[in-house]
Amino acid sequence: MARLRVIYESGEPEQVIEFDPAAAPFHHDGRPGSILDILLGHGIHLEHACGGNCACTTCHVIVKQGANRLSEPTEQEEDMLDKAPGLTPTSRLGCQAVVEDPDSEIVVLVPRYTINQMSEGR
Repeated sequence: MARLRVIYESGEPEQVIEFDPAAAPFHHDGRPGSILDILLGHGIHLEHACGGNCACTTCHVIVKQGANRLSEPTEQEEDMLDKAPGLTPTSRLGCQAVVEDPDSEIVVLVPRYTINQMSEGR
């Protein structure tokens, strides 16, 4: 079983999910097996104004552990991340970062602030 630990910069209580990546998709938003897909499928909200289509940065997360266990970012994802506030070298879009290793432990930080580019006219 894989494990996803979610830490919130806002101070909300940490969430931990154990799941089988082979059971993806868990929900209908984001790539199957993505951080967004896993969270939504386990009843945990992660903002995703574009519906998980790699068209905004509201599902921006910072990977604190296990980045090497995730799919490689696409050029489209990297272009979108350039617009995310608080960008770090380990930033990913939750809708695009797919957990690829069934025995992985991934730790992500959900930043306090995001920009909803869909509603900001960009």
